[in-house]
Amino acid sequence: MKIAIIGMGKMGEAVARGLQRGGSRDVYVTGTTRSAESARAAAQSAGIPVATDNPAATAAVEVVILSVKPHQAEKVLREIAPRLTSQHLIISICAAVSTEQAREWGGGKAAVIRAMPNTPCLLGEGMTVFAPGAGAQPKHLKLTEEIFGTLGKTVMLEESLMDAATGLSGCGPAYAYLIIEALSDAGVKVGLPREVATLLAAQTLQGSARMVLERGTHPAALKDEVTTPAGCTIDGLMALEEGKLRVTLIKAVVAATRRSERMREGRAK
Repeated sequence: MKIAIIGMGKMGEAVARGLQRGGSRDVYVTGTTRSAESARAAAQSAGIPVATDNPAATAAVEVVILSVKPHQAEKVLREIAPRLTSQHLIISICAAVSTEQAREWGGGKAAVIRAMPNTPCLLGEGMTVFAPGAGAQPKHLKLTEEIFGTLGKTVMLEESLMDAATGLSGCGPAYAYLIIEALSDAGVKVGLPREVATLLAAQTLQGSARMVLERGTHPAALKDEVTTPAGCTIDGLMALEEGKLRVTLIKAVVAATRRSERMREGRAK
């Protein structure tokens, strides 16, 4: 299988590295960027051939992973459309670009899948949500799951839920970083050195996330395991509830989801 990653930014590089970590000899990966200088840098960083000719790269592969900025998606897809056939699969990881838009801009022949990975894919600990579009067959879904499975966990959803996935897991690392930063600040406030406070905060979130994933227990039940009667944790939780952390995080996901919807609707006009 030959794959071209159009747009070798951080996420494109993450996909390239993940596919190489998978170690499959049946996968050949190339990439493209906008300039010769950035192509050389991306090739050195990702360890794959990188060029600047999008149509040529498209003609030489079966799978095109579109990893450009959302506002660049239409221009790039129209550029490569003459080279796309019914044998191609387009996997778009452009936020707020629908499969209908991608298929139209790409000439209407290639199968399309919309995916939303997140930045922890760089470490193989990402979360990728994907949705099938027109022309997508079971073999295309399996292939998409295999590609992004090298970067972390995957889940397939209906496309109507992709904006919600963008607001939660796509934007979610930023929320987590803010929480880690705040906990680190709190550690410094109570006397811990900054480096130690950040380590304690980050490792605590990582370990807690693994507990949820590996035990399959509801987070509320795991919270109760930590919360002893008249102990320290319940006072901390009470402070968080008074500060409306729970509702603020919910509002953050809703706001990001609505923004994704507005971006997509704006392109549809």
